[in-house]
Amino acid sequence: MSYIESTLIPNEEIKYTGKLHWIIYIKSIAILIVGIILSFSSETRLFGAGVILLSFLFYFKYWLDSITTELAVTSKRIIAKVGIIRRETIELNHSKVESLSVDQSILGRILNYGTLTINGTGGNKLPIKTISKPMLFRQNANIEFNS
Repeated sequence: MSYIESTLIPNEEIKYTGKLHWIIYIKSIAILIVGIILSFSSETRLFGAGVILLSFLFYFKYWLDSITTELAVTSKRIIAKVGIIRRETIELNHSKVESLSVDQSILGRILNYGTLTINGTGGNKLPIKTISKPMLFRQNANIEFNS
């Protein structure tokens, strides 16, 4: 059972869920390509193998980030959870959400990812980087505010 499902209150239902964008893996892919290129030369073969191993470590880290990040708009709240061992959560009733801001680079606009920052009353703030379809998440959250 996911964190979000386990924290639902009576008569609350999930309206929209978000996830991290695949772009989070780009660093590990780039490092893997460099490692493969280095492995072709006999002088740098061992170093290339080390770089390939490093790329797998980065991939594992980003994969773990991806599966441990949960984002949802429910009928009553916005819920975000990041991390597994060191966990950061924010659960705000719709009336306590001050704003949702989206920051997208040019590449982010092209590939449809960005940073979503949830701003709550009282200073609660949680930026979630590389969220997929951040404008759609914000749009669904705004629909819930207005209902």
